[in-house]
Amino acid sequence: MTATTENAPARKRASFHPLTVSAVRPLTADAVEVTFAVPADLAAQYDYLPGQYVALRADIDGREVRRSYSICAEPATFDDGSSRITVGIKRDLGGVFSTWATSELAAGDTVEVMSPQGAFISQHALTGLNDPDAIGDEVAAAGRAGYVGIAAGSGITPVIAIARAVLKRNPQASFDLVYANRAAADVMFLEELADLKDRYPTRLALHHVLSREQRISPLLTGRIDAEKLTTIVDSVVRTPLVDEWFLCGPFDLVQLARDTLAERGVPAEKIRFELFTTGRPEGAPEGNAGRPVVEDPEGENYEIEFNLDGLHGSVKSPRSARETILNAALRVRGDVPFACAGGVCGTCRAKVVSGTVDMDENYALEADEVERGYVLTCQSRPTSDTVTVDYDA
Repeated sequence: MTATTENAPARKRASFHPLTVSAVRPLTADAVEVTFAVPADLAAQYDYLPGQYVALRADIDGREVRRSYSICAEPATFDDGSSRITVGIKRDLGGVFSTWATSELAAGDTVEVMSPQGAFISQHALTGLNDPDAIGDEVAAAGRAGYVGIAAGSGITPVIAIARAVLKRNPQASFDLVYANRAAADVMFLEELADLKDRYPTRLALHHVLSREQRISPLLTGRIDAEKLTTIVDSVVRTPLVDEWFLCGPFDLVQLARDTLAERGVPAEKIRFELFTTGRPEGAPEGNAGRPVVEDPEGENYEIEFNLDGLHGSVKSPRSARETILNAALRVRGDVPFACAGGVCGTCRAKVVSGTVDMDENYALEADEVERGYVLTCQSRPTSDTVTVDYDA
């Protein structure tokens, strides 16, 4: 994912707390909306901006599994000081956590929920955290603004939260949403989107694209390929007037959209993107703790040192194992922060203080963060004898 971080909340140490499920609402045959009650004494830990995500942690079939899900509701604090976290979960084929959540999770259950993270947010000041009635001075002064969201499947989850906030906060804002699904029955938040359209009929334009269902317009029928997206960008959306683009979905669609916009001269700083799949091969970790590695006292090892919560840790990693820094650190400290383990969410971000690493994938860090020495430890392996990273930086 990428976004400017000027308006993101100050980066908080990612921490888990047990929260009670207050409601589970079906969205489609294979998707649910899950709401967690946040007590008043934890409300400050769960401040967020529209577009951010939380990681959920649960023991399923005897092993710990983590998965990241975007928050789909606007920030809100109730009269008693409590608040809520609401996420959308769609069952993935073979997905351990998503299958459990959509088939077994129920109101009254308790789940470990990580404090909100992420920079898939508007660069404009939309609201004070957990203050839905606040209107940022920047928005009030900005006047007319145009936004476009391109989403597929569960990629709508953060985008609908952003659209709700943008349209509510700025009465001069417009939002075009291009939303791709297989069929109408697969559309998450279908009624909510229709209600949003009724509330803002002249400022919200909805473009539902269905790949396996015939629509009146050929443009809205079939998969979004390069030709279809080019037509949408050139003819449906007034590209030169768009202030921000929000792209969320599978890797191929997001990359196609980024390339299409780049070809039209859209500055990179106007494009926010987030992935829910990376195109990695089957068998890649789905937010679990990684593979077991045993240090070889007689072999050659990397020395990995790390700082976390003001404490220093160290671990040796066999050179032959090609172990990530995250995997190694988890062997000596189980509270090292991570969520997706796929280079997408950015929860395992740390700064390289000394030594060198090789980072395989990066879908979460800004270019300037990488230049300043930050890496995703779930994707980084040592390339020097000793490496020190700082999770507190």
